[in-house]
This record gives sequence, structure tokens and C-alpha cells, in this order.
Amino acid sequence: MAAPTTPTRLTRAALPTAFRALARPFPPALRAYHSYEHDPTPPYPPTETAILSAALTHVPTHGFTHESVRLGARDAGYLDVSTQLFPKGAFELVRYHLVRERLALKERVQFPDNDGRRLGMGSKVRTLVLERLRANEPVVHRLQEALALMSLASNIPPSIAELARLSDEIWFLAGDTSVDTSWYTKRASLSSVYAATEVFMTQDKSAGFAETEQFLDRRLADLRTIGGAVGSVTQWVGYTGWSAINVLRSKGMRM
Repeated sequence: MAAPTTPTRLTRAALPTAFRALARPFPPALRAYHSYEHDPTPPYPPTETAILSAALTHVPTHGFTHESVRLGARDAGYLDVSTQLFPKGAFELVRYHLVRERLALKERVQFPDNDGRRLGMGSKVRTLVLERLRANEPVVHRLQEALALMSLASNIPPSIAELARLSDEIWFLAGDTSVDTSWYTKRASLSSVYAATEVFMTQDKSAGFAETEQFLDRRLADLRTIGGAVGSVTQWVGYTGWSAINVLRSKGMRM
């Protein structure tokens, strides 16, 4: 299967236009309601899940690429042609990683009240964000490749939608029960914090990503308004857009 189609020409002048639509609050359509009584629908059918799960084990070596998907198909007992199940190519591997780690949060993070003390909402959100970031550690040296794929024009909407779902999931698991306009404000703001911290993490060389944790704490402390949050998300998209250009240029493509 051929590599994912990329825009014929991506210029500096074209980037602001592509990202301008993101500089506004998330629309109501992205709002998700959760229930402990109903399990979420599996994001991928069994065959795709088996292939993508196996493919993730190859990401540390081969990156978020078609080659990892092909090797994953072989590991799962399928022919190479089965990679045609993924019309978006390697981006499907990126999205699978994002969805899998988001859904795993509820299993990895629990907030028991065994000692009579209750964590505040802010502490719970911080714990959940850190846990999600730590899930990137096995592939952190390949994370810029993922960000580059996410920033391609056709992949921006599902990438932003998944970022919004992650923010919603974190607030839900932290116990947020708001039903007023703050529902949107908090989720847009947290999306901004997570996106900025994830980008920072790709360049963090400190032991145990200590500097990433410090960066996160500063961003959480700075949370104030939805305007700043949306600006940060737009900045994140712009950054990943230029990451895409640099990655693709490094592979010999003319941009």
C-alpha cells in the first residue's frame, strides 16, 4: 500500500489559512456524555485492532510508518495486503495510539479515598495528564513523526477531535459534573495545556521527563481564559505543521 497522500505543495503562506478555523471554541458537537453503565463502542473492529496493536510494537524501531503497519499485519497473521484496511495509512496507527491510551486512563488511574483525604479536582487532573503523557515514553523519540502526520490538512480535524475527547475524558475521570458554560471552557483550556506539554515533551532530555512535569505545572497554574487556551491550541497546530514540513523535507520531498 502506498504511503499516505500528502498535499502537493504546502507553503508558509498556506499554513495560517489551514489553521485559522481552529482559533475558536470547540463546537457543541464535540461534547461527549459518559456513563458508567454502558461500555464505549470499540473504536476498531477486531482485525484492525489486532494489526494496529501489533504494529505499535514496531513504532520504536520503524516509527509511525506504513512499514510498522505492514509488520504488524504479519505479526497478527495477516497478509501484507491487509494494510489496505487503513485508507489513511500510517495516520491510522497514530490515531490508534491516541485512542488506546485515552481509553486506558480509567484503568490505570484510580482515586480511592482510603485514608479519609480527598484529592482536589486540580490534583486529579494533573495526575491524569501526567499518566497520559507517560504513556508516550516508549515512542517519545518518534512522537514528532506522529505530530507531523496529525498536522497534515486531511488529518487535522480527527486529531483536534481526539484531543477534545482526551480533555473530556480527563475531566470526567477527575469527577467534573459541570453542566454550564464552564464545561466548554475547562475542556478547551485543558486541551491547550496538554497539547503544549506534549510538544515540550518531544524535546525534553531530562531524567524521567522532570522538565516536562515542571512545564505542565506552570501551564496549569497559568490557566485563566478560553482565549488563551484556543491561542495555545492554534499555536500547537502551527508548530506541528512546521514539524511536518521538516520531517517530509528530511525524507527528500519538495515543499
